Amino acid sequence: MPFRKARKSKNTLGFRVLTLLTAVVSTLAPLHATLPVAAAATTVCAVYCDTRDPSLAQQETFPVPNMYENGRVIELHVSDPDGMAWASIDNGVLNDSVWIDRSWDGGNTWDGLLGKAWIPGTWTGTRTLMYNMYDPSNHRRAVVRACGDAQGVVCTSWAHLSVCAARCDGANPATASGNHQPVPDTTLNGRDIALHVDDSGMAWATISNGAPGDEIWMDRSWDGGNSWPDGSSKGRVSVPAGATGTNTVEINIDDPLGKLYGGAVRACGRAVTGENGSCTAWARASSNQASAAADALMWSYDPYNAWWPSSWWNSAVALTSVIDYLRQTGDTRYSWIVDHTFQVNKVAFPAGARSSDPIQGDFISQATDDTEWWGLAWIDAYDLTRNPAYLNEAVTIANHVSTLWDPSSCGGGLWSDQQRVYKNAITNGLYVRLTASLHDRIPGDTTWLGQASRAWNWFLSSGMINSSGLVNDGLTSSCGNNGGTVWSYNQGLAIGAAVEMYRATGAAADLTEARHLADSAINSTALVSGGLLTESCDSLNATCDDNQKQFKGIFMRYLGDLNSATAGAYNGFISAQAGSLWNADRNTLDQFGERWSGQDSSADPNIRDWRTQASALEALLAATSEP
Repeated sequence: MPFRKARKSKNTLGFRVLTLLTAVVSTLAPLHATLPVAAAATTVCAVYCDTRDPSLAQQETFPVPNMYENGRVIELHVSDPDGMAWASIDNGVLNDSVWIDRSWDGGNTWDGLLGKAWIPGTWTGTRTLMYNMYDPSNHRRAVVRACGDAQGVVCTSWAHLSVCAARCDGANPATASGNHQPVPDTTLNGRDIALHVDDSGMAWATISNGAPGDEIWMDRSWDGGNSWPDGSSKGRVSVPAGATGTNTVEINIDDPLGKLYGGAVRACGRAVTGENGSCTAWARASSNQASAAADALMWSYDPYNAWWPSSWWNSAVALTSVIDYLRQTGDTRYSWIVDHTFQVNKVAFPAGARSSDPIQGDFISQATDDTEWWGLAWIDAYDLTRNPAYLNEAVTIANHVSTLWDPSSCGGGLWSDQQRVYKNAITNGLYVRLTASLHDRIPGDTTWLGQASRAWNWFLSSGMINSSGLVNDGLTSSCGNNGGTVWSYNQGLAIGAAVEMYRATGAAADLTEARHLADSAINSTALVSGGLLTESCDSLNATCDDNQKQFKGIFMRYLGDLNSATAGAYNGFISAQAGSLWNADRNTLDQFGERWSGQDSSADPNIRDWRTQASALEALLAATSEP
């Protein structure tokens, strides 16, 4: 039987035997191989790691023509859903070999001999294992080719040299929908060099007021402009005779196929006189506010470990913000991360792998609130997908959390962790929201409504809401308000709890309480400064820690929920937050900082990371969903 036919019958015994033989023979390479084995390349892990078995591929395509050498067929196989490729050789003889070359700079240099395999025994062909074509965690994009040695070495063309999304690199700007200029033009000897972005996430460059022979091109970077090894001089073109300007073709800013979000581009030009050049600042596609924020947030997502490194509960909240984005916009580019995060992280982890504490499985950890954040994330995932597995996971989480309810201390309430030393606002606000949400999604439920009502009534009478309508952090050992810092996320969860209780019971008093909590926050100098939501650590002589960076977004998520329930009562405040974020706090890469005013300080700069990004996304989504 020809090797190709045996290889495509992936469930046959022959294929499974060949898989084993390929791995063994690849290890026991013949000493007389024509080419020396290159130094081992660093293993790349995207959704999967290099050397995955091709029998597990979700798809098999052949993006470039085969190569032929002495009657042998060398073929490149690609599975786009996996972002991986493998190579095969057919019609060969013993010790013919095949391998993958992978290049991170568009084919100028490459890691060679990846997965090199030799035809064993009486077989007439073999193939390599699969290798990643993308490295999202390290913000790199590769091209690959298949090479074979059949008494002569040949290689296929490089695959995926162009990025294809809604359209492929090389599109004509005349067909673009929309024309936005996200960064200022740059000038050079009287020339004007401009960057343009359309509504589909493609960009092009123009040069004007120039002379024949001037050049214009695009650079594309996957790591925020730090490097651009595979994206230099894209669409390079000269001003033609008799003209004073020209434009490049369009190129994509992102590569969703490779899970490379948050790419960056710039326009560059060279004057024919003086041989000098100039470039605009790096920019992303920023015409849609929520999409721009989500793209920059996804830039930091780690596909292999399926979280945002390296924070457990913050990742749950970041995931929730992405799910909120998917629900509100209908954008599906990131929908794959929902189940991927679920499947990878629902198992147990030792201390230090996902948190300083061990994760017990089902997203349960020592900290009660960390566990509850994941419960709310899976309720949000259920609302997006209607997959009952997510709702069932939220039930599992809520069942565990319920065991920490203790009426023997302070008359009730949840302990903040399994050591049972503290009762605080966030743990109990989360529990009310979680249990009321379960009731609102499980037909005929009475159990979770009972839990929610008990917890809500206890919370309201606990004393954690002070006389100003603000939520302090928790209770003293003698069950009094501890006067702890008023954080926006405590206030936000209390608002969210009240809104969900209103949905569960229809009681007007719950909606009134939600409005009281929201109004108290908005009118308080403890949480608002100059009309902007401001954490106590947002001052110019302080910096919020990694937890606090995400607090304001949580407040805005639940204020937006209340806004929807009150026909837009908070539109003005929400619009003010979104406006300041977009106009004062955003850089050219659509990254948002800790201080929504955009104020900076040499001593304590306005930090931008994925936590501040998730926080800003929730504020922009609240504005997007205004009634």
